[in-house]
Amino acid sequence: MSYNIAIDGPAGAGKSTIAKAVAKKEKLIYVDTGAMYRAMALFMLRQAVDLQNREEIIEKCREAHITIGYDGDIQVVYLNGENVNGLLRTEETGNAASVVSSIPEVREKLLELQRSLAAGNDCIMDGRDIGTCVLPGAQLKIYLTADSLVRARRRFDELAARGEVCDLEKIRADIEERDYRDMHREVSPLKREEDAVTVDTSKMTADEVIAEVVRLCRERHPGSE
Repeated sequence: MSYNIAIDGPAGAGKSTIAKAVAKKEKLIYVDTGAMYRAMALFMLRQAVDLQNREEIIEKCREAHITIGYDGDIQVVYLNGENVNGLLRTEETGNAASVVSSIPEVREKLLELQRSLAAGNDCIMDGRDIGTCVLPGAQLKIYLTADSLVRARRRFDELAARGEVCDLEKIRADIEERDYRDMHREVSPLKREEDAVTVDTSKMTADEVIAEVVRLCRERHPGSE
């Protein structure tokens, strides 16, 4: 039986950064479900789909073929055969992903791929509904969170480092809007499972968070040391 770790939490909490580092330390496959939804969002943006038109999104999502591959320990997302890893981290794509991921037909399309990856591998998977929906039987569930201003500052620093012009308050407003949308969507809303361990990263360094998640992993799965 495979060993699975589910990490859920709001946008900007550091889920992907932490999951990647823990995967490397614990020799796990890393599955970034958010990147899959971003790839779907990228497809919609390229097709000039009206993101307010639910039926158009449902119709178009049938044309998007999203698969996952690995280059060493790096996850590669393919959209209709194209490696789109370098195109998924823009604010526009992230906001569009929050919209398309709220649609049940889109989630169902990607759910089977996510579960099949987990069934065949010891893995760590992060997203919004991993512990509640995708991997409800995960041996370790973590709810990773942080204050919205802290998350906005992290995103601001990330964008500024890439030379992008950005506004801290707008980023914070976008994050809080995404939080509301993710927590109130009809299907698989973001919430903390009762058996999940909450890790608030607001006052923690990345190394401290990684160390805490590794500790929890080894506590639940002693053979991983």
